[in-house]
Amino acid sequence: MRADRIGRRPLLITFGVGATLGTVPLTTALGHVSTFDGALLLMSVGIVIIVGYTAISGVVKTEMFPAHVRALGVALPYAIANALFGGSAEYVALWFKDAGMKSGFHWYVTTYSAVSLVV
Repeated sequence: MRADRIGRRPLLITFGVGATLGTVPLTTALGHVSTFDGALLLMSVGIVIIVGYTAISGVVKTEMFPAHVRALGVALPYAIANALFGGSAEYVALWFKDAGMKSGFHWYVTTYSAVSLVV
């Protein structure tokens, strides 16, 4: 596993920095791309950034909690964050669009990426 050689912390920091600095440029560029190859390249860059989190998230979460509370310790924060941010993402995006600030959603995602980096 690559995280064993690189380390979990550097991968999480790389994800946080990449998501914070890359969200606005990638989503803006994706909105202006007109070819399949261009879209594929931009999406691939985004996926490479996200891999820094998804590749190790299970291990990190497992190590955070002792075995007797692990299910609750992982599931409860996940459910709350998913309900607050994942469940509301479509509504937030549509609110920004209706307000005439489409790029506001990109900054919303960037803000929470920066929060994850700090945490």
